[in-house]
Order: sequence, then C-alpha cells, then structure tokens
Amino acid sequence: MKVEIGNSTLELVQGDITREHIDAIVNAANESLLGGGGVDAAIHRAAGPELLAECRTLGGCETGGAKITRGYRLKARHVIHAVGPVYRDGKHGEPALLASAYRTSLELASQNHCASVALPAISTGIFGYPLEDAARLALRTIIDYVSEHSEIKAVRYVLYDARALQVHERVLEQVLVE
Repeated sequence: MKVEIGNSTLELVQGDITREHIDAIVNAANESLLGGGGVDAAIHRAAGPELLAECRTLGGCETGGAKITRGYRLKARHVIHAVGPVYRDGKHGEPALLASAYRTSLELASQNHCASVALPAISTGIFGYPLEDAARLALRTIIDYVSEHSEIKAVRYVLYDARALQVHERVLEQVLVE
C-alpha cells in the first residue's frame, strides 16, 4: 500500500528491513544498543561486527530516543537505533515514548540528509506493544512529521509478516480519514 503525504510517499510493505536499499533503516533497539532479538539481531548480523563496535561508543540510548550509526555491510547508508518502550498496560507513558522513538528517528534522518527511511514496527515484538495501537501511533507520528518536513521523500514501513501488514494497512486507511 502506497500513499502520498505532502511531498512524501509512505509505503507499507512486507519484507526484510535489512535488504532495503535506502538512505537509513531504523532499528528497533534496546537501551544498550548492543544487539538483542528480532529486528535488532537481524540488523546487527547483516551489518557486521563494525556496527556493534560503533554502538559500543554511543553510551546506550534512553527509551523514546534514537541514535545514528553507519550502515556498514547493509545497503542502507545509516542505521538509526530507536528505543521503544516495553509495554506494561499503556498507562506508564508508553504512547508518548513510542511516538518519541519514531519522531526522534525521523529527526535524525532529516539532520543527516536521509531522503529515504525504512522503519519497522517498533516495540511490537518482544517489547509487547499491541500491534494495532502501535500502528495507529506510529502512522500518525510519521504522517505528522513528513507533512511538515519535505526533505524526507520516501518512508517505507517494513513489516515482517502478512498479519502485521494487514493490520497496518487497515489502520492507515482509518488514520487517513480521521
């Protein structure tokens, strides 16, 4: 599914974010930035040991924040490591922290002249954020940001499986008419 948002394109696809030939991919990282499971492990494997070596120099990252590194062996020039919240019940600041992780990632993309960005569904794996709630928050944040920042020309939201893609497509259709 592809939609135009101002001067930008937002595309939802199923795939492997490590294979994206794009300016920057966003990594759903943990606070240490030293690797973990899911998307984080896949990105570290694909980028090679140099990524971990650079991440060791960053001093971690707070939840809701993001930091940028080189892409090393990836097709992407940069990796933006975003730390989403671990979901407890939605009443401990999780929505604001998840929105901040997406917004900060996009801000880093802008600051580093990345016209194209690929994002995963941050916090929806082992961190337990409910997929539909996370999708609504993420898509609203992305749409709001690219509406005001024309330097980002393409956002590709890369989802791991067909179910996640279907949920995000349904939520995007709802968000666009709100």
